[in-house]
Amino acid sequence: MFRIRLLTTVVLVPLIVALVGLGGLWLFAIVAALLTVAVLEFCALMRQDRFHPAPAFAVALLWLVLLDVQFPHWTFLGQRLLEPGLALVLLASLTWQLGHRRGAPTADWALAMAGPLYVGWCGAHVLRLRGLPEGAWWVLTALPAVWLADSGAYLIGRAWGRHKLAPTLSPGKTWEGYIGGVATGATLTAGLAALWGLRAGPLGPSPLAGLGLGLLVSAIAPLGDLAVSMMKRQVGAKDTGALFPGHGGALDRVDSSLWAAVIGYYFVLWLHGG
Repeated sequence: MFRIRLLTTVVLVPLIVALVGLGGLWLFAIVAALLTVAVLEFCALMRQDRFHPAPAFAVALLWLVLLDVQFPHWTFLGQRLLEPGLALVLLASLTWQLGHRRGAPTADWALAMAGPLYVGWCGAHVLRLRGLPEGAWWVLTALPAVWLADSGAYLIGRAWGRHKLAPTLSPGKTWEGYIGGVATGATLTAGLAALWGLRAGPLGPSPLAGLGLGLLVSAIAPLGDLAVSMMKRQVGAKDTGALFPGHGGALDRVDSSLWAAVIGYYFVLWLHGG
């Protein structure tokens, strides 16, 4: 299993770095594709608990959010795409639910809206962060902070973990691993930012900024992993899917990264005075 996870990582990391560097429609395409799969996985998870969120409306809401961020100049009757589009999706999905009532139609409708709103709104912050000055370097600082913290938490947790962090949600996680992950993530992200600083401009990440961002992401983003674990525990699933061999589904892979993107975006805005 470890070899499969390692091989998947070796293939994915250069691809992600290349797409972040290219930005534009290249990055939008991979973000949209990955989040679309994540939303479909969310709908499939809920069906295991006898709910029936409509995937078509869930994907429509996701794409509406992403398109509004990527193409802010797109308008309808003088309004940005999100405003009339959101009204249309909300009303159309509720109308559809009236004619397809099953066990819990209100819950089905709410889940079809809540899932993509969470995944799409948070995930769109990858595009927002990339659109800031020196945004490519900031994306390549915020997202790796999650992976560095995860690796540190895994290694330290295996070696010294004794006290369970959230036994009912993720039995393998320990407080020792969490603290080790925060320390590892903060330290290594500072080093990564120093490396990027050799190429980035004055608005790019510095070692001190990398330390601060790494600390925030490492400390807070694991909540995203626990949130998806909560969903999986509710339905009795081990993974959200099997898109990435050894790593589970798309939602499994983006769970903490959604939080990292939001934290990274607002950290950079705060750092540069908005």
